[in-house]
Amino acid sequence: MLQRIIYIIILSCSSTFFAQNYLSNLSATKDDPIYTNYAAPISRSEYKTDQAYQMMWFDQERGIDFVSSDGGELCLAFKVGNEIRYKLGQFYKEPIITASYSDLVKLHYYPFEGVNVEVVFNVYSSRVAIENIKITNESKNIIDLSLLPFFQLTTSPLIEPQYLLSENAFVFKHNKKRDGWMQEHNIPLSENLKSVYMIDDKPVSWGGYSTMETVKKNDLPGMLKDIISGGLNNMENITSSKILAFESKYKLNAGESASLRIVRGMDLSSKEIGELVLESKSCMDKDLNSIILDDEKYYEKIPRIVFKDKDDEMLYWNAFTLIRQCMMPPENECNYNYYVFSREPKWGWGYGGQVFHESLVMLAYAYMDPVGAMNSQRVYMERQREDGYINYRTGPYLNETIEHEGQYTSSAPWYNYQNYEIYKITKDKKFLKEAYESGKKFYNYYINNRDSDNDGLCEWGAHAVLECVRDARVAVWDRVGWPSNFEGMDLNVMLVNEAKALCSMSEELGLSDESKKWNTDAQTRTELINKTFWDSETNFYYQVDKNDDDFTYKNTNDLKIKEIIGFLPLWANVATPERAELLLKQMKDPDEFWRPYGVPTLSAKDPYYNPMGYWNGPVWVQWQYLLLRGLLDYKYNIEAKELVNKVLDNVIHQLKTDHYFWEFYSPDDYQAGWNKTYIWTGIVARMLIDLNNAK
Repeated sequence: MLQRIIYIIILSCSSTFFAQNYLSNLSATKDDPIYTNYAAPISRSEYKTDQAYQMMWFDQERGIDFVSSDGGELCLAFKVGNEIRYKLGQFYKEPIITASYSDLVKLHYYPFEGVNVEVVFNVYSSRVAIENIKITNESKNIIDLSLLPFFQLTTSPLIEPQYLLSENAFVFKHNKKRDGWMQEHNIPLSENLKSVYMIDDKPVSWGGYSTMETVKKNDLPGMLKDIISGGLNNMENITSSKILAFESKYKLNAGESASLRIVRGMDLSSKEIGELVLESKSCMDKDLNSIILDDEKYYEKIPRIVFKDKDDEMLYWNAFTLIRQCMMPPENECNYNYYVFSREPKWGWGYGGQVFHESLVMLAYAYMDPVGAMNSQRVYMERQREDGYINYRTGPYLNETIEHEGQYTSSAPWYNYQNYEIYKITKDKKFLKEAYESGKKFYNYYINNRDSDNDGLCEWGAHAVLECVRDARVAVWDRVGWPSNFEGMDLNVMLVNEAKALCSMSEELGLSDESKKWNTDAQTRTELINKTFWDSETNFYYQVDKNDDDFTYKNTNDLKIKEIIGFLPLWANVATPERAELLLKQMKDPDEFWRPYGVPTLSAKDPYYNPMGYWNGPVWVQWQYLLLRGLLDYKYNIEAKELVNKVLDNVIHQLKTDHYFWEFYSPDDYQAGWNKTYIWTGIVARMLIDLNNAK
C-alpha cells in the first residue's frame, strides 16, 4: 500500500473565496477521486418520480454518457468527414471536469483534434435534465461537423415512441420496475412514465433505431451505418426503437462556436403530451451559470480547510456532495427534509427512509446545512410514539416497525449522541429542547423494554439481528446464537453514550438535577460493562450469555469472538486508561485488525473472516469514524491519523476507479462492495474535520 500522509492547514483569510468555490475551479481527469453522480437539488426534488444520473466518462469502450440503472441514457456522438467518434477511446483528448456539484457538472473534451466540446449537464429537477453543448473550432481550418445526440433505454423497450416534427422532440412511454422489497413495503415509486427528449434547434435528420451497430444476422440497419450513409432515417414508424437520435450539422470557421441544448423531461404516463412538452421547453432558457452560483452558496458553510494532498482535498468536498445529493424535501408523512441512501441507483431498502445507523452522517452534514441536519433528526421526533419508541426505518411513505415476538424493532441507539453532536455545531437551543424531550423518552423506552432479566444490562430485542444493525454474516449470530440470548456489550456501550449525551443536553438547558441523574446512569452502566464484558485473559470486550454472564453459550468460550464492537468502549470512554492501552495493542496487531485499509469488522484470524463478506470482515466507514473518535479522545492521535490514512486510501482509490462512494470497503485490497453511492461514506468529511481539530 502506498503510504499517504495527510497534511491539513487552516486556510488563510485571503484564500477564503477560492476555498468556497473549490468545486467551481476544478481541473479533474478520470484519474482523480471525483464523484460523478448527479441528482436534482432538494428544492426541486420529489420522491415518487425522481431521476438521477451517473456520468460515464472513464470507460474506453463507452461514450461520455449520462446514464441511469432504469431511466435511460443521454449520449453524444460526433462525425467529421466519414469518421464517427462515440467511444472515449476514440477521442483526441479525454474529458476534464471544471465544475462539479451535487446537481451539475461542467466539462470539456476533444473528440477530434481542434474540436473543443464543452458540456454543462444539470439535473434541474426530479423530472428534468438539461444538457448544454458548446462546440468550438480551435483549428485554423473550416470544420464540417455533425453532432449526434441520442437517447437509449437498455432495460426495457420504448413504448409508443413518436416524433413531434414541430417541436424537435421525441415522446415515448417507458416502465420502471420496483424491486421486491419496494413492492412488499408499498413504496410508491412511479413505474409507468412518459418522457420527452428534445433539442432547441431543428435537426437536419432524426430517427429511431433498435441498435447502434448494424445487426448482420438480419441486416437490421444501425444508427451509425445510416449516419455514414448520409443521415438518420427520418422514419415516421419508430415503434420498435430503443434509440432515438438527432443529427445537427455545423460548418465552423476557425474560432467559431455553435451551441445546442438538450432537455429530457419525464412525468407519469397519464401526463398529456402537450403539457409535458411545454414544461420541458420552459427549461430551454434556464441560466445554468445561476445554478452554479446557487450551488456555491449551498457549499459556503463547509469548514475552510485545505490539504497539501490534492486527493484528500477532492475527497473532502465530494463527500459533502454525496450527502447533499441524498437529501430530499418534506413530503407526505415527512414534514421535514429527510434523506435516502442513494438516488442512482435506487434499490429497495435504500430508498425506504432514514435509519439511525445512516444518520451518523448528519454529523458531517450539519457543517454544510445545519438546519437540514436538525430537520432530518426531527423526522424521527415527529414519528415517535408516546412510549418513546422510534421506528426501525422512517420515510415519507414508510413506518417500518418489524414486529417480532410481541416487540417492535427499533434501531441501534445513536439517537441522543447524534442530536447532541449536531447541537454542538448548530448551537440551536430550540432544537436542543426538542431533542432532549424526545431523547429522554427514547432512552427510557430502551431501558424499559430491552432488559428482560432486570439486571441493569440490556440486550437487543424484537428482530434483534436488524435492530443491532449488524444484520448479516455476523460471526456471533451465525455461529453461536440469536442476539437476544446475550447481554449486548455493544448496545450497553451505546446506551452509555446516550446517557452522556442527555447529561450534556440537560446541562446546556440548565436542568442540573436531571443532569446528575443521567451522569449516574452513565457511570453505573460503565461499571457494569467493565465488570461483565471484559475478559482479562484475552484483553478484549465480548458479549455474554444473559443467563449467567459468562462467555459460554453452547460451547466453552464460544462468545469470545473478536469483533469490531470490542473497540466501542473507546468511543464511549468506557474503558479505563489501562484497558484502553490493551485494546490499542489489539487494534494495532496487523494479523488481526490493523489491516492495510482499516479495521475490519471481524479479526482477520477468525475462520469466518471474509474481507468482502458483510459484517465478517469489510471496513464500514461510519464505524471507522467511531474508532477514530475513541482514539482521539484517549489522545492516541498518531494512531488516529494512521487509521484515517488507511481508510481514505481505499475510498480514494475507488473514486478514481469508478467515481462511486460504496457501502463498504475491503480492509486488505483495493476493493469495494455491495451498494454504491451510499450516503454514510460521506462521513469521511467529518473524519477529516475532527483530525484537523485535534491538532
